[in-house]
Amino acid sequence: ALARVDSLHFEACYYQPIEWCIAHGITRFEGGAQGEHKMARALMPVKTSSAHWLAHPAFADAVQRFLAREGEGVQNYLEHLAGRSPFRHDPS
Repeated sequence: ALARVDSLHFEACYYQPIEWCIAHGITRFEGGAQGEHKMARALMPVKTSSAHWLAHPAFADAVQRFLAREGEGVQNYLEHLAGRSPFRHDPS
């Protein structure tokens, strides 16, 4: 880099793409996985998924058991973050 540009990451990765989406009638913009800090920029976390295959059966079983436990924690965390949403909640 030749110079430090404040907020360049957010401008290039969020603000400009969101502006493009609005201009082109795109109704959904995904800000990428992870980062509750994105909530300050009105990007709410969403649950994501991935698919992997593990060759070693014992390791695959251990990972599957971990993910079953982890899934509940992730769901609770998403609900907690939803309660901190910067958006108004419509009670109806």
